[in-house]
Amino acid sequence: MSRSASSRANRRGEPPPSPEPLPAPALDSHTHLDIVLGERPADDEHGEWATDEAVDAEIAAAAAVNVTRLVQVGVDVPSSRWSAALAERHPAVLAAVALHPNEAGAGKATDEALAEIDRLAALPRVRAVGETGLDRYRTGPEGWDAQEASFRAHIRIAKRHGVALVIHDRDAHEEILRVLDDEGAPEHTVFHCFSGDAAFARACVARGFVLSFAGTLTFGNAGDLREAAAVTPVRQLLVETDSPFLTPVPHRGRPNASRLVPHTVRALAEVTGTDLEELCHALTATAERVFGSWGP
Repeated sequence: MSRSASSRANRRGEPPPSPEPLPAPALDSHTHLDIVLGERPADDEHGEWATDEAVDAEIAAAAAVNVTRLVQVGVDVPSSRWSAALAERHPAVLAAVALHPNEAGAGKATDEALAEIDRLAALPRVRAVGETGLDRYRTGPEGWDAQEASFRAHIRIAKRHGVALVIHDRDAHEEILRVLDDEGAPEHTVFHCFSGDAAFARACVARGFVLSFAGTLTFGNAGDLREAAAVTPVRQLLVETDSPFLTPVPHRGRPNASRLVPHTVRALAEVTGTDLEELCHALTATAERVFGSWGP
């Protein structure tokens, strides 16, 4: 499925109601507000998918349930520019910039595109390079070398600018670790939408990586994910929506949004046996350690 088709599919249906607010501030460590709120025309190279008013309303809805910090994530050059501009404008938002591995597999990780990601990564409120990594599900073997070359380039960009690395890992666990071990991972490395089992979680934790869990944690068939979360130290946990994708239970299949992250936080508290308020504080502390302060 193409990015545009995916975005259309995940905006169908009525948006779910907001859940009960969390007892303390937390965050969404990975969202795509540009896809949540609209879709750029095919010839738009500026990434201006939504009005400032629509973006501000979405962020305010998240804040109303105590999701007070967001990381807006780019997947290509236009969305990375848009993400950086939003973070500069809005105090609740930090940005991550990158060429998604499926973009790389399609030949779009050109020298020019990587140079632009490098430029954006130097901006003050761009605090991560990602999402980058490897995807063995949507990209066939003919694109794997290009994906790996792009992944290595992104690792070097993150290290050059001293920012976090946000990893997309789909059906590529061992290959991801091989590249990270070979290149040397940045100080702060986050596995976005962690998808491994407990053994893979332990391998990541031993390397000091942070595991970010999305709404998939709440799915009935996600026993392996819950086991992975249970063996991960709280200080190496983050939570995310990946909105508009991966909407948590009880709203699976409807459009996701940052205001729905409390469902996943509550599930994570139950799985890890952590007091809910304590977990909110721990997630915030980890986010600030990884991404830096959101404050002025």
